[in-house]
Amino acid sequence: MTDLSGLRAVVTGGACGIGRATADMLTRRGAHAAVLDLDPSGVDEGLIAVKADVGDDAQVRAAVAEAASRLGGIDVLVNNAGISVIGTVEDNDDEQWRQVLDVNVLGIVRTTRAALPHLRASTHASIVNTCSVAAIAGLPQRALYSASKGAVLSLTLAMAADHVREGIRVNCVTPGTADTPWVSRLLETAEDPEAERAALIARQPMGRLVTAEEVAAAIVYLASPAAASVTGTALAVDGGIAGLRVRPPGSSDARLL
Repeated sequence: MTDLSGLRAVVTGGACGIGRATADMLTRRGAHAAVLDLDPSGVDEGLIAVKADVGDDAQVRAAVAEAASRLGGIDVLVNNAGISVIGTVEDNDDEQWRQVLDVNVLGIVRTTRAALPHLRASTHASIVNTCSVAAIAGLPQRALYSASKGAVLSLTLAMAADHVREGIRVNCVTPGTADTPWVSRLLETAEDPEAERAALIARQPMGRLVTAEEVAAAIVYLASPAAASVTGTALAVDGGIAGLRVRPPGSSDARLL
């Protein structure tokens, strides 16, 4: 498919996981893509690799300017960079709260702010933010992460309202637990990583974790001209965790009051 032919995209956190799957899918469908990451050295051939920390405004502005120069402009911005931490509201100290909010929320602000002049010059301008099911479903041991992703959801809607008259669409995806290196690193911190993985799988109504490619497909759709009338939307790719209430495997599905 070449429906994105000629479009120029910037993907933050694009060196692995969902970001990498998104950058690869964008290029396969005809777009030219730049990856902004703390360590972009391992990105696939054909992608423009730019080193940047979304927690540093000067680095972000320089990286976006470099990407725009090498791409010849920016049509699509995918704000995917993010970090997580495990804990209840009393488990994470102030510094952890500042760090996660700084990357997950202000990182989007910094990158978008730098990209907006280029997006305004595009006739197919689109911003897609990677949010999370944690923004809309209460998950245990995710107080700080959930707070940051709740802010991303609200920020997405506000940005969509602010820029719709400029022809810039703004949407987000809300993935469920995805089988990515990022999740694997979180599991490694658990007392029993295998048991924790099994628990994560069990809470997904579809009985498996979401794949990075499935989330990427949703991001690419929202970024594409096929979604030209879609803005201010949160597209769930969560295996049904937010909206379904299914019985445990092996239990009866008989209709009850």
